[in-house]
Amino acid sequence: MYVISAIFSLTLLGLFLGFLLAIAGKYLKVESSPIVDELESLLPGSQCGQCGFPGCRPAAEALAEGKAPATICPPGGSALANQIAALLGLDLDLSEVKEPELLVARVSEATCTGCTRCFKVCPTDAIIGAPKQIHVVVADACIACKKCVDVCPTECLQMHPIEVTLRSWRWAKPVLPETGNALC
Repeated sequence: MYVISAIFSLTLLGLFLGFLLAIAGKYLKVESSPIVDELESLLPGSQCGQCGFPGCRPAAEALAEGKAPATICPPGGSALANQIAALLGLDLDLSEVKEPELLVARVSEATCTGCTRCFKVCPTDAIIGAPKQIHVVVADACIACKKCVDVCPTECLQMHPIEVTLRSWRWAKPVLPETGNALC
């Protein structure tokens, strides 16, 4: 008998608190700018901090307020800068913007002590390992932010160019022979 009354009272309490949360969510909702939401959806969402902001949401807010250039995101390169400029209606000069070199972190197994400092700072959880064990970098998840390289006490993490495989190979842009400029 006591068990049924306890279940019944906890169920009523849960329903009542859920109802209160639904009302609070409706009336206390924080409205955000739709342009900031669109800009945030364009950005990678890895919260790497390479732009100088603590995450992609503050970077999107700075872009919407005009406090940051459209070329704010280094991992996004010129393709993302073009999308941001088109959304904000900006004229964009990409002559000084260079495409980011495609790099990936690699762990030297001979010097890795398993201190766990690297995977604590990795914004994309690209480093796998356990304390006092050798760590491994998942190349598909690495965004080359170099945070792991900065905190590694044994310098066992280094940035390397991405090896060309069948999965990562791309056609080179065609070049005009007389001028040496790319067609695209």
